[in-house]
Amino acid sequence: YINPTSITIITLSIIMGTIMTMSSSNWLMAWIGLELNMLAILPIISKPKTTRASEATIKYFLTQAIASAMMLLSSTTNAWQTGSWDILELKNKFSTTIMTLSLMMKMGAAPIHFWLPEVLQGTTLQTALLITTWQKLAPISLMYMISNNIQPALLMSAGILSMIVGGLGGINQTQLRKTMAYSSINNLGWTIMIMALSPNLAVMNIFIYMIMTTPIFLMMTSTSTKTLQNLTTTWTTSTATTLSIALLMLSTSGLPPFTGFMPKMLALNELITQKLTTLATLAIMTSLVSLLFYLRITYLIMVLTSPMT
Repeated sequence: YINPTSITIITLSIIMGTIMTMSSSNWLMAWIGLELNMLAILPIISKPKTTRASEATIKYFLTQAIASAMMLLSSTTNAWQTGSWDILELKNKFSTTIMTLSLMMKMGAAPIHFWLPEVLQGTTLQTALLITTWQKLAPISLMYMISNNIQPALLMSAGILSMIVGGLGGINQTQLRKTMAYSSINNLGWTIMIMALSPNLAVMNIFIYMIMTTPIFLMMTSTSTKTLQNLTTTWTTSTATTLSIALLMLSTSGLPPFTGFMPKMLALNELITQKLTTLATLAIMTSLVSLLFYLRITYLIMVLTSPMT
């Protein structure tokens, strides 16, 4: 049992922290918002009284604290050089690079992604949903604000790396929360890569991803599905839900008739327009790798467990 007052304070802090960061024009206020948000989500992650949950909480806390320290270092260095704490005035190259790495660490993008699958595996499905969707809003909005000043090469290489890591990491997973974590890293890759060329498209991409992930997690919660093994048995009890999960998985992978295909197509179109055909080819190749594990899940659900076979 949790005190309703505690729940109210925690919920308000998580919402307030994100809104503070997204609406501030000053680095210090943005940092305070992120800290408030992080401190409020720690009790939620550690709610299941297991060693796994405590471990996940500590991992989350340490990575976010290091990212916050990097963020402070970056904004202080920039203020020392330019005399301004304004978010849009991040002109120093060193500061911009450190800030980008810090935001990528907060979101869980490669190469600083190691914490995300572990933390998601250690918490409940609802908390995993919160970490993969709501917790990304503040760092993404800050990255959007400074996108004009970030070196495109940094964003594109981090994006491609995230796509490769997300694709390869998800292949061998049997735990659905870890699969969703790698799926999140893969989609972040697309968002970060296209942030260098079209920030608006990047924001649209992450929002579509969130819209697709939310129902997957909610349906997994309602059917208490945590592993691939569980998915194959839920078909008999809740057919519509299992089918919806399969179709949403295909949508997240970016297969054509589904919603997830649109932002990927627009991103590839943007890359080709900017004469970055090699990068576009690489992106398609990595999305094929990630398609492999999405198709595996769908195959398990629809072919192996359907009554027709």
